[in-house]
Amino acid sequence: MDKTFKHVIAVFSGKGGVGKSTVSANIAETFAKQGNNVGLLDVDLHGPNIPKLLGLESVKLEARDNQILPAYYSPNLKVVSIAFMLPTRDTPVIWRGPLKHKAVSQLLNDVDWGELDYLVIDFPPGTGDEILSVSQLVGKDANAVIVTTPQELALLDARKAVMFAKQVEMRIAGIVENMSGLVCPHCGKEINLFKKGGGKKAAEELGVPFLGGIPLDPRIVELSDDGILFVDKYPDSPAAVAFSAVCENLRKRLEEGV
Repeated sequence: MDKTFKHVIAVFSGKGGVGKSTVSANIAETFAKQGNNVGLLDVDLHGPNIPKLLGLESVKLEARDNQILPAYYSPNLKVVSIAFMLPTRDTPVIWRGPLKHKAVSQLLNDVDWGELDYLVIDFPPGTGDEILSVSQLVGKDANAVIVTTPQELALLDARKAVMFAKQVEMRIAGIVENMSGLVCPHCGKEINLFKKGGGKKAAEELGVPFLGGIPLDPRIVELSDDGILFVDKYPDSPAAVAFSAVCENLRKRLEEGV
């Protein structure tokens, strides 16, 4: 692994629809806003959403001295996605395993990342080629962050993601419970749309840390469509405060060597 990465954070999930890319992007920007040098790598080769979330859909990457130059979302946050290399945003990626492995290797090693405090990697759902490639290329230097929602269907697959990380000997930083309750904007009462506490319970049962819960906020959806990260627009909101708490717990885990 390139030793310019102080910490590698592998954000994945057992299933889709849990808000993994939103969590990845907001965690990365939260660390960047704290003055850290951060890279955000989107290796969801078939459904890369990071450019849309960050308002970078029109970006095309350039190269210099045989190195790919990353895009910037903010002064401390560099971004690379396979979407930046496709002819149009509607172009599908139709690759088998070997091509995926080669692409992931190039995005890790052939990008001019510079010195990074954190490299946050956003993966596709499940435990397929992309996460396997990173576990082989980065090995025990990667720190798994598993994203789930509170309901049982998501937790079933999150547990599989934890077991995957253990089997490939990837360090487990912890579980994040996304969509963990909703504060009604009208009455202020908390509504548990998808239950609450399932992520913490699963973490306890599996013997891994619980990094925190992120409450559901309808504005996250609106800003994602507009290409603006939630933690930048509403830094004092309960969800942004929750992202900060998750990052603080994650930072402590990483500095302790997980």
